[in-house]
Amino acid sequence: VQLQASGGGLVQAGDSLRLSCAASGLTYTRYTMAWFRQAPGKEREFVAAIRLSGGNTYYDDSVKGRFIVSRGTPKNTVYLQMDSLNSEDTATYYCAAGNPILTSTRTARAYDYWGQGTQVTVSS
Repeated sequence: VQLQASGGGLVQAGDSLRLSCAASGLTYTRYTMAWFRQAPGKEREFVAAIRLSGGNTYYDDSVKGRFIVSRGTPKNTVYLQMDSLNSEDTATYYCAAGNPILTSTRTARAYDYWGQGTQVTVSS
């Protein structure tokens, strides 16, 4: 399984970005795809996730109402639309795939496969 994240960049506060995660080598509908982020000196934290079978979505409170995770076309692509970005969103963003139980959806250890990360920098 390979995950390829892209779409990061340098933006100003209030701007938007859309991250993409292209997955290969997995049975698409069996997985949950998630986005995590890690800022310098901080632990990796959950951002959002989507269950590919059924489409249920999950968000961290810090991004709820600003970020949207969705499945794309082709079906092996997942997006993270990020609006109203602020400096606290600055981090390296990672996409992940796995089969977490519901209570572990927000836990990094529950995911088996990870992309290489894409940098998002928001200037204030």
